[in-house]
Amino acid sequence: MKILCVNWQAADDAELERQHYPDVEFILARSTADVAAVLDPEVAKTVDAVINHSPTLNVPLPPTAFPNAKIAVRSGVGFDNIDTAGWGARNIPACNVPDYGTTEVADHAIALMLALTRGTYSYPAEIAVDGLEGWHFSKAPLIRRHKNATFGVIGLGRIGLAAARRAAAFDMKVVFYDPHLLSGVDLSTGYERVHSLNELLARADVVSVHAPLSSETRGLLGAEAFAAAKPGLIVINTARGPIIDVSALEAAMRKGTVVGAGLDVLPNEPGDLDHPLIKAWRANEPWIKDRLIVTPHAAFYSPASMIDLRLKSIEVIHAYLTEGRLTNCVNREYLKR
Repeated sequence: MKILCVNWQAADDAELERQHYPDVEFILARSTADVAAVLDPEVAKTVDAVINHSPTLNVPLPPTAFPNAKIAVRSGVGFDNIDTAGWGARNIPACNVPDYGTTEVADHAIALMLALTRGTYSYPAEIAVDGLEGWHFSKAPLIRRHKNATFGVIGLGRIGLAAARRAAAFDMKVVFYDPHLLSGVDLSTGYERVHSLNELLARADVVSVHAPLSSETRGLLGAEAFAAAKPGLIVINTARGPIIDVSALEAAMRKGTVVGAGLDVLPNEPGDLDHPLIKAWRANEPWIKDRLIVTPHAAFYSPASMIDLRLKSIEVIHAYLTEGRLTNCVNREYLKR
């Protein structure tokens, strides 16, 4: 069994994977630039499976480059950067790994909220810069009580549900919007469903994004959405950067409709440091000071989550090629029945 790992992210040479799957030959391409050097057409013919390890970069070769491949995997939850239709046109399943890093991302979303609303981001910086002049509880602008505040969730999947549970533990009221969640889902948890994004935004004090990136969700939080928001909104995004129109977010923050944001993801990654919002944040301009936090698409990360991700990616392939057991398929609509 031969697996091509494109955009290989780890520093090692797949020792973990080789230890658990000694019957697999791994070909590692650490960046899109060296794929051609690693993979010539003759090698491509021998590949049984392809994995894309990058959360942002597409596999640089089309599915047709691998005439004998039987499965493709996106090593992560989001699958917007794998050609689901292209693989499906060849009746080849494309899969993801949705069941890793759930707790890490949910924890990160809540941590971003707390950093803004409890001052754990602002207070240390004020003291470090201004010494005793910064030693005062008033130095954090977004402090608020969580009990009875409304936590809005966009996308109540694994991670959205985990974030909702954490918010509920802070005695927050949880409201969610997810047009793709089937009716009849057990809501005995007390979470309230709304059927429009505008209603969610009009009611929420904090909105946390946990939706996949698609044509439907790209730019979902834009000027129209922010215009419907309850004044004083805090926005958290640990999903995909393009779901939020960053220019519209900047306008809403300058206006004061949105008072704070925690962004683990940006439309272009690594982050576009020349975007006016990011430039203003980096310059610590008064209007945005202590109101924005940016982290480098790191919500998924912990040493434990990376072990899970790496092994589960291979497990999906190994189960399909050795047992015919297909899991986590994201392009079933393109496959022949």
